[in-house]
Amino acid sequence: MITRRTALSAGFAAAAAAAAGRISRAHAADTPGVTATEIKIGNTMPYSGPASSYSVIGRTETAFFKMVNDQGGVAGRKINFISLDDGYSPPKTVEDVRQLVEQDQVDFCFQNLGTPCNSAIASYMNQKKVPQLFVGSGASKWSDYKKYPWTMGYQPNYRTEAQIYMKYVMQTIKDPKVGILYQNDDFGKDYPTGVRDALGSNWDKIVVKNISYETTDATIDSQIAELQSSGANVLLVAAIPKFAAQSIRKVSDLNWKPTFFMTNVATSVGTVMQPAGPEKSVGMLSTQYLKDPTDPTWKDDPGMKEWRAFMTKYNPSGDQTDAATVFAYGISLTMLQVLKQCGNDFSRANVMKQAESLHDIENPTLLPGIKISTSPTDHRPIRAMQMVRWDGKTWVRFGNLIEGTNA
Repeated sequence: MITRRTALSAGFAAAAAAAAGRISRAHAADTPGVTATEIKIGNTMPYSGPASSYSVIGRTETAFFKMVNDQGGVAGRKINFISLDDGYSPPKTVEDVRQLVEQDQVDFCFQNLGTPCNSAIASYMNQKKVPQLFVGSGASKWSDYKKYPWTMGYQPNYRTEAQIYMKYVMQTIKDPKVGILYQNDDFGKDYPTGVRDALGSNWDKIVVKNISYETTDATIDSQIAELQSSGANVLLVAAIPKFAAQSIRKVSDLNWKPTFFMTNVATSVGTVMQPAGPEKSVGMLSTQYLKDPTDPTWKDDPGMKEWRAFMTKYNPSGDQTDAATVFAYGISLTMLQVLKQCGNDFSRANVMKQAESLHDIENPTLLPGIKISTSPTDHRPIRAMQMVRWDGKTWVRFGNLIEGTNA
């Protein structure tokens, strides 16, 4: 009887295991990129091309998921982070993302970098219902959850940033004459739009020159010279790091002394301020939402100690003066939080649901008082910023946190 019961028990166990296997295989078929041991995540990054200085973000994120895997992964699964070089070229981004979704069968995409690149794939991702999470772009369009229900940004949006700069200008400069240099795409265009939001009918009286550049341009020297000739005493530059550093050098070479605002995506000490010459932009203004790794305020900060320990072990060749590595670490922590909230259900629908269910999440890379929150009707994880001024060595914060109101 003992033998028979054992045999029956074994039979039931085998049947149950077979059923579980069928359920597991069926579930896996419904969940591309997810197996019992793996979660595939797709990414595109400019490892080459005009925005290649941002490639440190992709390398840092790759190192982050190596750390996660060394710690056991998520729900017993290792992260397979597939990061492809799109050269900051939208057609290449489309090609790469189609490969990630249709051939590599990733579960979702995380942190594809660049406004024009994300714009090129947004319709495809939303039609396919593949989460396009925490895109590397602060374009205000990602706040449109009705148009892009499967897309979510991360950083405060560019349009709100520009509004903040103009409010500061109107409060502090007696007779402002504003000149704007912007990249000719959805990233750059958000800045004159934000300026127009703030100035309203006074745009024509205050903005004396509004000029663009292309990422294929060799330099922006002629544009800077034209802005100086316009009589502008306020300069707002919305550029990626390569052209941001060029603009700083050219303004200095011209001995032009405008009140100078730089987009916060091009203020890294390691990739912009040092290459341009740190002494050339003393007094420059911008905004921050991340802790600056060069700011002595954060020397003994527990969160930044955590980041430095990660960099030393997993990204030892990374530049610890480059704020892009702080950004990459913080955004990867947010992605990890979403995965942890998924429990054991990594279906695309649940991944998106959890991304829309972040409530007052603290992140060690964010300035004190800034928390991450999302909902199905609010795809803006971070909304607050603080003004900063460059003193020749680091960015010095001043004033209070300012939260954007633009959707």
